Amino acid sequence: MRNDPLGLLKGDYITPPQKRKWLHRTCPTLSFYRLMLKEVFTASRAGKRGHLTFDQYCDHAVGVFRAVEKVGGRIEIKGYDQVPADGWPYVFVANHMSVLETFIFAALLNPKGGHMFVVKKALIEYPVFKHVMRSLDPVVVGRENPREDLMEVLKKGTEKLQSGLSMIIFPQKTRTLAFEPENFNTIGIKLARRAAVPVVPVALKTDFWGQGKRFKDFGGIFPEKTVRFQFGAPIDVKGKGQAEHEEIVRFIEKYFSLWERE
Repeated sequence: MRNDPLGLLKGDYITPPQKRKWLHRTCPTLSFYRLMLKEVFTASRAGKRGHLTFDQYCDHAVGVFRAVEKVGGRIEIKGYDQVPADGWPYVFVANHMSVLETFIFAALLNPKGGHMFVVKKALIEYPVFKHVMRSLDPVVVGRENPREDLMEVLKKGTEKLQSGLSMIIFPQKTRTLAFEPENFNTIGIKLARRAAVPVVPVALKTDFWGQGKRFKDFGGIFPEKTVRFQFGAPIDVKGKGQAEHEEIVRFIEKYFSLWERE
């Protein structure tokens, strides 16, 4: 049985009551970055030496998950039980809001099976974090030539899926606080169709980690904003996949609307 440090195989997850240290209560942004960067730097050192395994990376992702909770953040994971481990691999298709979901996804999925991301080229060139990403061997896109990106995702993504790894795709050009269906492309559907695997829709809300004005990846931390992941049931792609794409868009729109009313 795979390691399940968060107990996610038991069903939905909601952060239990936490006792916060004084510094975490009074300086959540400083505290979170200190905890998060400790995990990233440790993983980066191992990656630079060629010693970082995927399970170790996921353990560090769990550390970031716990960092959210330590500074007062609340995490809700729902629908995860709809994604059976015996159906692995899948293509997970989600909206993209902040840096946080890359860590949360790794913490969530590892108990059920191996997985890999489609990432932009800048991530494998980012100081410190590049050693982590290069160790994982993700599928890399430049986002300058959409056709070349599609061919790369279809080719290497299919290879990863055939090896048993699920793929995580954010079909947007950039991270946004609002969900914009017109900027949500069909690349995940096309990959799932090519590899003949189900696609799993995921609606997420991670504005707990804000965007910075000078450095986009380092904005404020807002513990009052709940981190939410809502998984849908796996969908088999038929025909060209347009109906399935529209179903995913409706799924994400539905939960965004519900969360905005809460």
